[in-house]
Amino acid sequence: MGGLVPVRSGFSRLHAAAATLLGAAVGQWSVVGIDCRPSTASIAARSGATARLLYRHAHSLALYRNPALRALHVTLTYFSCQRSSSSSSLLLLLLLLPAGGSDHQTGTTAMEAGTWAAAAVAAVALYVAWFWRMSRGLSGPRVWPLLGSLPGLVQHAEDMHEWIAANLRRAGGTYQTCIFAVPGVARRGGLVTVTCDPRNLEHVLKARFDNYPKGPFWHAVFRDLLGDGIFNSDGDTWVAQRKTAALEFTTRTLRTAMSRWVSRSIHARLLPILADAHVVDLQDLLLRLTFDNICGLAFGKDPETLARGLPDNAFASAFDRATEATLNRFIFPECVWRCKKWLGLGMETTLARSVRHVDRYLSAVIKARKLELSAATRKDLLSATPHDDLLSRFMRKGTYSDESLQHVALNFILAGRDTSSVALSWFFWLVSTHPAVERNIVRELCAVLAGSRGVEDPALWLAAPLDFEELDRLVYLKAALSETLRLYPSVPEDSKHVVADDVLPDGTFVPAGSSVTYSIYSAGRMKTVWGEDCLQFRPERWLSDDGTRFQPHDSYRFVAFNAGPRICLGKDLAYLQMKNIAGSVLLRHRLTVAPGHRVEQKMSLTLFMKHGLRMEVRPRDLSVVIDELRGAGEYDAAARATAASA
Repeated sequence: MGGLVPVRSGFSRLHAAAATLLGAAVGQWSVVGIDCRPSTASIAARSGATARLLYRHAHSLALYRNPALRALHVTLTYFSCQRSSSSSSLLLLLLLLPAGGSDHQTGTTAMEAGTWAAAAVAAVALYVAWFWRMSRGLSGPRVWPLLGSLPGLVQHAEDMHEWIAANLRRAGGTYQTCIFAVPGVARRGGLVTVTCDPRNLEHVLKARFDNYPKGPFWHAVFRDLLGDGIFNSDGDTWVAQRKTAALEFTTRTLRTAMSRWVSRSIHARLLPILADAHVVDLQDLLLRLTFDNICGLAFGKDPETLARGLPDNAFASAFDRATEATLNRFIFPECVWRCKKWLGLGMETTLARSVRHVDRYLSAVIKARKLELSAATRKDLLSATPHDDLLSRFMRKGTYSDESLQHVALNFILAGRDTSSVALSWFFWLVSTHPAVERNIVRELCAVLAGSRGVEDPALWLAAPLDFEELDRLVYLKAALSETLRLYPSVPEDSKHVVADDVLPDGTFVPAGSSVTYSIYSAGRMKTVWGEDCLQFRPERWLSDDGTRFQPHDSYRFVAFNAGPRICLGKDLAYLQMKNIAGSVLLRHRLTVAPGHRVEQKMSLTLFMKHGLRMEVRPRDLSVVIDELRGAGEYDAAARATAASA
């Protein structure tokens, strides 16, 4: 059994057979994707007799002496189990046909080369068979051999969220795909279940919450910037921080603090800039405004990025660079960015340098705050300097290390800065393209202010910031903001790690080690959830029949603020800030998109506008709105309400 029968002088037949089989296998690649039909994707004989013949023939040639031929034997066994097509089986048989009539030494050498060719063909055929079986169970966009769904992701890099939404509509709300089509990876760590089905969202975000944490990948990506903060932690660490934060976010003092910071930023900075400008990048102004606000609320310091001249701030710039470098890690496999981090290459160098700058800044803030709090022992001193920011509140609640306090502040800055500013950018764009909605918002503002500040002098409406009671009465404005978030959620996609095997309510099996991506963007654009007009901007869908009350929707249909135990703690504060900014601006100015400016989505974890939002700014003439209110009788009703309250 030490050798093999030499082949005939026509050894080229072996190569031809191998090439034919390889071509047949490769040819299957065009049909074994997710949209193939089993009847056309068959790659071996359905004749079990042929498969058994091949198996016996391979065994009789003692293929086990050679590793390459052993692989071929395994392939034949696999095909036997799969009942593959007879044409491919016969091609394999050609590779094994014994022959004679040539020199023994030459034949042996040729056969050794042939065995490696056969092994290569066998490996390809085996992979194709595995790929066909694996891809049959995937219902999403086309999956390619080895590359998985990567080609589709690259092709749709500029319209990722729309592409995902289209795939979900075709699949009925849930589909599965694999990042890389590699055996041992594709059905576990490489498998991604994408869904926007409200039943699945409730299951993942609430019913089986413990089975779907952020996971090790997410934690590794953000750890350098956010540490074990509330938005980057799971388990007991998350529970402890969530409990403390939840108590603080329900207090009226925090709401008062937010209102104070927002009103000051609006009236001392944003409105003067708009009054003097003709064209502005509104997205940039809103990012600066919300950054100043959230820093004030988080640790009581104003970075003044919205000051006159829009100055650069070292802390803000370092934070932006650190965030961008962190998000860059999502582009590469973990092993790649970890290697770059170890070698100090590329964006990893930027991240390390920026994080050090952020650390130094916050360390100084924390040190100074501790001294201030320890010195404020007298009641009158405490009332004179009411440290009502989140950092001070966490300091009073427990024994947190300086590093933990730093992570607390950074996590809330990251969560509160971009989300509100991005939502407001899309809001102002939508309102500018829907004149009827803009008219309704301004009419509501005027009616509310006429009722609270009187009808005699509309100049009084502009003299002071909107207060809590006035903001609470802006029902249509809240509906318009909610409708904006339905269509353009600040965080369009989010993902969870699967701890243990599970079955989603729609019957989808999710294995341990895989991930579940829930598409918040798609959830707001499904006809099965929101009706035939789901793509229309219609704030009225959030109002009662008489239009006087705000009607919230189920949090698993409207997931812009997340849902379940991780629902956004700052939801009410976010609405408070957005209503204050939107109302203050629209009461004074008409905004229209600058000619030639293109509004496009930027592919990021947050739904920024790719080119910013350049808008023309014009003063608003309220007399037109007042005349409309008088004609409808609303102005006189507001006057009577004012007199009655007086």
